[in-house]
Amino acid sequence: MRTCLIAAVSENGVIGINGDLPWRIRSDMIRFKHLTVGNGGETNAVIMGRKTWDSLPDAHRPLTDRVNIVLTKQIGWEKEGAETAFYPGQAMEIAFAEGCDEAWIIGGAGTYAALFDRVDEIHLTTIHADVKGDVKMPEWDQSIWNEEVVEQLEKSDNDEYSSSYSIWRKK
Repeated sequence: MRTCLIAAVSENGVIGINGDLPWRIRSDMIRFKHLTVGNGGETNAVIMGRKTWDSLPDAHRPLTDRVNIVLTKQIGWEKEGAETAFYPGQAMEIAFAEGCDEAWIIGGAGTYAALFDRVDEIHLTTIHADVKGDVKMPEWDQSIWNEEVVEQLEKSDNDEYSSSYSIWRKK
């Protein structure tokens, strides 16, 4: 099973504010769904923390066509459409047991930090702005990764800021 981390990060490291994204980048949301759902012939999981689960709009929770795995410390936490994991290894075990081809780590900061060492690829959208926020991307050692810039997008009616999409693979 391939394990990928997917994130959108501002130039000053922000990934969230008040349980939401601090920007509206439609092209990134479309890419996120396309990547995490896959090509239709595979089963993929999305692994997220409980706060990320809570931040999803009701109409999009659980994320369709994916196994939703929520990493939490809250004993007894259960939600319809979500598999509950209490430690990082259990989240990976659930994805494996569900027959997933790919596991996508989708946030937040604590979940990223807990699972960075299990990641094969990082799919990173850099938002070209300094924004206010209360959640930052955890530090990670970029020197052990190679970056391939895949796409550069300008600000538009659907994208509040310009952005770059990169795939990072271990050296």
